[in-house]
Amino acid sequence: MHYLLLGLITLAFLLIVFEDVVHLNKAKSTLFIGTLVWILAFVFPEKSPQAIQEALNEQLLDIAVLWLFLMAAMTFVAYLNEKGLITQLVYRMLPSELKLSTLMILIALLGLLFSSLADNITASLIMLSLLASLKLEKKDTLKFAALIVFAVNSGGVSLITGDVTTLMIFLNGKVTILNLMLLVLPAIAGVAILALILMQGCNEIITLPKFKRPIGRRDKLIAALFLLTILSTLYLSVMFSVPPVLTFLFGLALMFIVHQILFRKEQNPNVLEYVREIEFDTLLFFLGVLLLVGMLKELSVLELLPELYTYMPPAFANYFIGILSALVDNVPLTAAILQSDIHMTQAEWLGLTYAVGVGGSILIVGSAAGVIALSKLEELSFISYLRFIHWLLIAYTVGYLAVMGLTKLVL
Repeated sequence: MHYLLLGLITLAFLLIVFEDVVHLNKAKSTLFIGTLVWILAFVFPEKSPQAIQEALNEQLLDIAVLWLFLMAAMTFVAYLNEKGLITQLVYRMLPSELKLSTLMILIALLGLLFSSLADNITASLIMLSLLASLKLEKKDTLKFAALIVFAVNSGGVSLITGDVTTLMIFLNGKVTILNLMLLVLPAIAGVAILALILMQGCNEIITLPKFKRPIGRRDKLIAALFLLTILSTLYLSVMFSVPPVLTFLFGLALMFIVHQILFRKEQNPNVLEYVREIEFDTLLFFLGVLLLVGMLKELSVLELLPELYTYMPPAFANYFIGILSALVDNVPLTAAILQSDIHMTQAEWLGLTYAVGVGGSILIVGSAAGVIALSKLEELSFISYLRFIHWLLIAYTVGYLAVMGLTKLVL
């Protein structure tokens, strides 16, 4: 039974990697196998039923905290997307005419910004929609796609609202919100290096399309409430150790109430309907992955992961873990490291946070942003993205070294 469970878990991770080949959604495969292995553990127990139940309860608690936080954040974003607020903001921030190299810098900055405040899936969709509307030549589109994927993944590492792996490491008490702020400058440095490399030869002037439309004051108020929720989450966590999930759920409840008051005299859809608009594929995928990783812990497989850290210092091990995340989804990698109880300093945990958040950019299938780009842009393929692998690796290395240098000075 021990080896059967290991085989099923291996199959689940292979299905994640080869999702585009087998055409089976990774959320469905991981949830199916994730629940199956726990059912088999109860039916054919290697431990007492009470021990298995306690292990499952511990795993479900971690999953519930992550799920509720993401559900609240993604509901806010679903509302803002439906109203077109985020897209309108992007178009209004850009001038009508500019050099292609200047646009590349602006796109990189916008990718960093949006993935910090929202999530990398939403930021990817916004930036890729903008890229598609520009109708650039294929070579330029590929450059912008690589930059967007890297920038979106980089922007999410410094805030718990930006990247799931950052949230996971934070919720496990390995880093604080103030610590994570140290990742802002290294993230910018890595993106800046990549932008400077890719903008070579991009000197032509282009005209941007404009899609301006009025934004209602009440919708602006909801957007302000979302921003206030993010700021309150950061403040209350730092000052009073309030769990971020509580603050975000409170902000979501307040948004529901404010929306009901603002639109009480109109035939407006029930705001609760926006809960249905969130990416449940993403939530179900995380559920399945964390169930799989929890079973790996029960099978003592995670005890093998620290072996990498016995052969090399944590700073080097974390760097290679980041590169590995380009092949293996960073969520199970991060969950596995967290549950294997590896001892690292705060600086080293910050290095891991950057590595697993950004390392997946090296290959197009290594991150959610990359997979979205692959599905949205006809010009982009696994092979065409490989032409940037050396530049992406350089940018990743620069950012990681900046993390190590900065944390050594500050922490």
